[in-house]
Amino acid sequence: MRFKHGNLNAMNYLAHLFLAEDTEESRLGNLLGDFVKGPVVNSPYSPGIKEGIETHRKIDIYTDSHRKFLESKKLISPERRRFAGIILDLTFDHFLAKNWRAYSDSELGPFTQGVYEMLRNNTPILPIKLVSFLPRMIQEDWLGSYRKLEGVSLVIERLAKRLERKFKRKNTLQGASREIEENYRELERNFEEFFPELIGFVENYRSSSLSQSQD
Repeated sequence: MRFKHGNLNAMNYLAHLFLAEDTEESRLGNLLGDFVKGPVVNSPYSPGIKEGIETHRKIDIYTDSHRKFLESKKLISPERRRFAGIILDLTFDHFLAKNWRAYSDSELGPFTQGVYEMLRNNTPILPIKLVSFLPRMIQEDWLGSYRKLEGVSLVIERLAKRLERKFKRKNTLQGASREIEENYRELERNFEEFFPELIGFVENYRSSSLSQSQD
């Protein structure tokens, strides 16, 4: 689940954290996938974190080519089509947060607080870019805020302003939450079909990787 616009990362972290294994290294790696460039083997991280980064990348590739993700892109107006990746990444995180208990045995609140504690404890190894906004991320509970569409709208407007500052011109990402509202039920149905298939893909990928490592 990926968006890149220049060097701007979308904040679609929740699904990657959810799909990580229940270990600190895996969650760190799955979160760092948007920040680490180039071959993972050249990164300074532990094997467990590197494996998480690789999983993040596999998830991105699978998502970008999934029929329901592609169908959802077509629901975004031509005016904002270039930002469809951002809009859908954040929208799908919203549906995950909103329906968290349908996919997880734990509550969303304790999960996100555990993630924030993990990040605080590992600040020395985090990329500078992530460290720079970590206090605000925790204070405003970005991960938990995805439960409400208003929280997603705030993230979208924040990204739109960052793009405006970066490129010195306005962009059509502003007001994109209307695209979500107008297509809400169809987007949610697409997510409900897509996400279980994504979970299955990740489970198969891990099983395959484990089998290869044991050969």
